[in-house]
Amino acid sequence: MKRFDWLHRIEQLDPTTDFLEIYRISFTHEFPWDYNQSLSFALFRTYAVPSIGSLLAGTGELTERVQKRYDDTSLILDAVLEHGFTGPGGRTAIRRMNQMHGAYPIANDDFVYVLSTFVVVPIRWIDRFGWRRLSETEKVANAHYYRELGRHMGMTAIPATYQEFAAYLDAYEAEHFAPDPGGRAVADATLRLFTTFPPTQHAPAALIRRFALGLMDDALRAALGYPRISRAEQAACAAAVRLRGRVVRFLPPRAEPLYTRQRANIRSYPDGYEIAELGTFPRGCPVARPAPDDAAPPVTAA
Repeated sequence: MKRFDWLHRIEQLDPTTDFLEIYRISFTHEFPWDYNQSLSFALFRTYAVPSIGSLLAGTGELTERVQKRYDDTSLILDAVLEHGFTGPGGRTAIRRMNQMHGAYPIANDDFVYVLSTFVVVPIRWIDRFGWRRLSETEKVANAHYYRELGRHMGMTAIPATYQEFAAYLDAYEAEHFAPDPGGRAVADATLRLFTTFPPTQHAPAALIRRFALGLMDDALRAALGYPRISRAEQAACAAAVRLRGRVVRFLPPRAEPLYTRQRANIRSYPDGYEIAELGTFPRGCPVARPAPDDAAPPVTAA
């Protein structure tokens, strides 16, 4: 298998109808590390919106049980990617998301903003740091994939293209980014978690934290109340990640998919899990378990 074979496969597909297959190839074969890293940094952007950060802090899940909450969110999204929107695993995962979100008064605008981070942040990250830039086909497919996810989550007024998602994200952040104690608390807890992830868990935690801050933009750091980072230090952090991409360019393509559930930083379920058991069951969560004919099979530990 040659380095650009997956891209050639992607370019043979229609991003308006084959978006699931395209996104799955891009995520699990071409850029599994980059998607996981960029989506992790997308979390911080959501914390910087006070209506979101304060709500997350109020649940206690991202401050007291941050590893489990990180794992549950990752595994639920992973199940949709692996099983699609109509398979039992995907339907169960979407139902779990809707059950949890339905327990809180979340505005549609905040939902669409979070969805926008899932589209825009990975595209910008990979175009900046990846071993190649995303193709137009991949960008269109990403937008269609998350439009479909948003539709299954009951969102309205969802942007139609990745350019519209980017415009929505930038405008929303310009209007809503602001310091908030809750947002800072969940950001701090998430940063602490990141310092424990392999393979950098043996490095000084302060160094890993500083490196993460160096990859954030000025507006995000300011909204979260973090100190300014010099341009030279930001450039050094970016250069280190960009160097990784250049090395990966010369590695053989990934023949087998790498899903998030297979990554070493997912640590809450060493004996496996059931998708219907993931997440929280807050008061007001309407249905605790899926109907028998919609049940997803248990997932064994990787």
